[in-house]
Amino acid sequence: MAIGSLSTTVLFLSTIFYMVLGDDAVGNSGQYPLVVSTWPFIEAVKAAWRAVDGGLSAVDAVVEGCSTCEELRCDGTVGPGGSPDENGETTIDAMVMNGVTMEVGAVAAMRYVKDGIRAARLVMQHTEHTLLVGEQASVFAISMGLPGPTNLSSSDSLEKWTKWKANHCQPNFRKNVVPVDSCGPYHPKGIMDVNEGECSKTNLMGVAEPRSSHIGPHNHDTISMAVIDKMGRVAVGASTNGATYKIPGRVGDGPIAGSSAYADSDVGACGATGDGDIMMRFLPCYQVVESMRLGVEPRIAAKDAISRIARKFPDFVGAVFAVNKSGVHAGACHGWTFQYSVRSPEMDDVEVFTVFP
Repeated sequence: MAIGSLSTTVLFLSTIFYMVLGDDAVGNSGQYPLVVSTWPFIEAVKAAWRAVDGGLSAVDAVVEGCSTCEELRCDGTVGPGGSPDENGETTIDAMVMNGVTMEVGAVAAMRYVKDGIRAARLVMQHTEHTLLVGEQASVFAISMGLPGPTNLSSSDSLEKWTKWKANHCQPNFRKNVVPVDSCGPYHPKGIMDVNEGECSKTNLMGVAEPRSSHIGPHNHDTISMAVIDKMGRVAVGASTNGATYKIPGRVGDGPIAGSSAYADSDVGACGATGDGDIMMRFLPCYQVVESMRLGVEPRIAAKDAISRIARKFPDFVGAVFAVNKSGVHAGACHGWTFQYSVRSPEMDDVEVFTVFP
């Protein structure tokens, strides 16, 4: 196909998507620098803005912003002291990505160290790896100078866990196990049950059966942040303590580049939040950035990424924001009303944009 024909096709598809999907929250920052974050995490955005407006790089500003959310325990789902797993322990997932070099540093299921995003940056700065996990991620972070070991539980998280245990460990993320209404120990159902298709939980149309209903903005959430600095460099980061009552060892989309966040300074960035176990199967932020690379506007790129997931999982809950290298930003969501926060030079303060499903 000729380049002119490809451009015409992209423009035509963008027009069709706009007509079908309608209006979503969308804005244009006008100039650099720019900070965009999931949810009304105002203080986190302010911290990132102070850093980038003061001349720090996009990567450093992302770390400052996400670190602030960790310290404030945003929504109880970021940083230490929230989202206990089945054993009552809080662990942390985090990721940072440099959109210039395409380097990524991440930690997952990290124990005993409260500074998730700073640990992720240390992985990027001081290793040739992308992701470190579990207790060894903690050992590395402490060896690189972060404080620890630290108990990441809090009185709130332990109280929540105690009440959950008293409710026979319901709801939880187990499936196809016995006993159903207890705290285990769990065992797989019989081989006959698995062979009959219970494991897949999909119908003949390829659409998944409804999932458990205990996923929401206050028990299954992430801060995902994108920054464009004064030089036009783009970076993203994400941090979360994961799904409440998760099975120990579970890693969601938070530390997965392309799922919770993705950046390419030649194109723009994306951030995501929601049911990470579903969203990480689709790499929505990678898809958003690649759509924008083809010339699709952020609003359409965001909506298309969410729609692809919803076609297979109609009951999933999630959202993305998209921002191109020119500072045009937009959001899309499914299953809940989503808000994202923005700060740019033309704004007097952080502004919150609301996106409806």
